[in-house]
Amino acid sequence: MRSPVLKINEIFHSIQGESTKAGLPCVFVRLTYCNIRCVYCDTEYAFYEGVDRSIDDIVDEVKSFNCKLVEITGGEPLVQENVHNLIKELCDLGYEVLIETGGSLPIENIDKRVKVIMDLKTPYSRMEKKNRYENIQHLKSTDEVKFVIGSRKDYEWVKDIILTYDLLNKVEQVLLSPVFDKVENIQLAEWILQDKLNVRFQLQMHKYIWHPETRGV
Repeated sequence: MRSPVLKINEIFHSIQGESTKAGLPCVFVRLTYCNIRCVYCDTEYAFYEGVDRSIDDIVDEVKSFNCKLVEITGGEPLVQENVHNLIKELCDLGYEVLIETGGSLPIENIDKRVKVIMDLKTPYSRMEKKNRYENIQHLKSTDEVKFVIGSRKDYEWVKDIILTYDLLNKVEQVLLSPVFDKVENIQLAEWILQDKLNVRFQLQMHKYIWHPETRGV
């Protein structure tokens, strides 16, 4: 019997640029399609570009990199229901699996062995209204919540969300990133330090290793 199919934009081996796994070699499986349109999106090519591939074929390619850390991303990976088949297969094979989701679709059915990195959308993204806040109750202590900061207004909004949902005690790490080329790195770092905010400041490391518009890294 043919294994389930996913529309895949790209699969590549790179250095993890974000999260608590930043700096580690990682295999990225980027799925096609996204249900939201953030103004700062850097992967618009994943909205529609992709080819149908069986999960057996995807797993075979992941195996070829001899790397046990795998991130499933997009687009929005939860748009495709068969992503759960891929997740189960990878987890059963002993891979450490991360999934990055925009937080607009339900996360409760994600395999509990997976580290969820949920990106809550700030006002600057113009997708704030898409946040599914009920997802927060389904986050595990090993999961992470990410915010991309495009302005001081965003930063103040993020502080309110962190407090309202007690995120610092809910998940392993809260991640704050500046919108690339929009908020100065030093500016966001200083805001965090001034407020003694116990979050992880992060950069998109891959954009400093390679050209910011390079695909497949």
